[in-house]
Amino acid sequence: MKKISLLSFFMLATIGTLSAQEVAYEEYDLDNGMHVILHQDNGAPVVSTSVMYHVGAKDEDPQKTGFAHFFEHLLFEGTKNIERGEWFKIVSANGGSNNANTTQDRTFYYETFPSNNLKLGLWLESERLLHPVINQIGVDTQKEVVQEERRLRYDNSPYGRWREQMFINLFKKHPYRWQTIGSLEHLASATLEDFQKFNKIYYVPNNAVLVVAGDIDIPETKKMIQDYFGPIPRGAEIQRNTFVEDPLNGPIKASYNDSNIQIPLFMMGYRTPAQTEKDAYVLDMISTYLSDGKSSKLYKKLVDEKKMALQVFAFNGSQEDYGSYIVGGLPVGDNTLEDIKKEIEEEIVKVQSELISEKDYQKLQNKFENNFVNSNSSIQGIANSLARYYMLYDDTDLINSEIDIYRSITREDIKEVASKYLTPSNRVELEYLPEQKEAN
Repeated sequence: MKKISLLSFFMLATIGTLSAQEVAYEEYDLDNGMHVILHQDNGAPVVSTSVMYHVGAKDEDPQKTGFAHFFEHLLFEGTKNIERGEWFKIVSANGGSNNANTTQDRTFYYETFPSNNLKLGLWLESERLLHPVINQIGVDTQKEVVQEERRLRYDNSPYGRWREQMFINLFKKHPYRWQTIGSLEHLASATLEDFQKFNKIYYVPNNAVLVVAGDIDIPETKKMIQDYFGPIPRGAEIQRNTFVEDPLNGPIKASYNDSNIQIPLFMMGYRTPAQTEKDAYVLDMISTYLSDGKSSKLYKKLVDEKKMALQVFAFNGSQEDYGSYIVGGLPVGDNTLEDIKKEIEEEIVKVQSELISEKDYQKLQNKFENNFVNSNSSIQGIANSLARYYMLYDDTDLINSEIDIYRSITREDIKEVASKYLTPSNRVELEYLPEQKEAN
């Protein structure tokens, strides 16, 4: 046991100095505009087939929100060649798994199969693109599904609407002001023609990237891709609006009462730059420094030492056009939201006025090195990263080089970026409160 423990310790201690194995890939365009990325790894008989579409909540009509997320559900309803309700049965019967997810910037679908079922994965995704059946029964069914998801994850979940409340204050012009779940009223009032129009605009090959990763033969895979996706007609070019936000001129005070909670929550939200900017990477480090794990500054101070908070958190949510940096905590005992705010502000001011220690800096570098290695440790992870870096960063090779951006960040950068963005004038202060019961 002692030898195993020593070996495990050695591996953990050195992982931060290891370099991730370079991910080899090949990319090209089909004549219809679909971008294709191939990654060959014959180490295990597994293949992941995925398609990312450049459509998210930010592409929606303000009066018809929730469409992008709705399509994440709707496009599993079936196609001209896949009967309604059969999609998941086909996948599981052939030893596979599949899923999809939506953000405000993109929608991602994927299947993972034993590699001898690559053709099946390609056929399924080509069917979703070429032959979707968007009819009233499917729309009505998925409206009920999304309504239940909204109730479960947002309306009836403790603190389920914090993000919604924060973002309607952080953004006034940009579509980031609403959430991917959208409005149930908008979905309820939408017509079948509205959904068919959305599909025609955004679910076209020239708005998508196809990634095939795993145990594949490159020439053979290219032929299959051409057979299944090549004949799909190119769609009209998509016209995207640009939204420029005015300065917040904060601090902006906001509050919300949630009937599902008993302990109040205090949050501060800052508007931050697009994910492609180096400052966004620096903010990732700042959030990790402040609240990632029990040894982080805010956790040690507010939870362990002063026992003022039940929980504290800080995270940087980078997105395609803007980002958001959120920090907050749940008070415990007689401590107030103002007490939590004061303590968090003190730690932010320290980051702005003093260089973090060399020890803390090296710890951050090791964490991000480890995260980078882990992100490319599975075929699914590699497929997701390849699609995301191509579509949202316009640089596929970030799958190999992004860690160099984190390595280039200095302690001086951390101090400078904290001073630039984490200011009261760029801040929303949200008090998320229990709903007051009326006395009988």
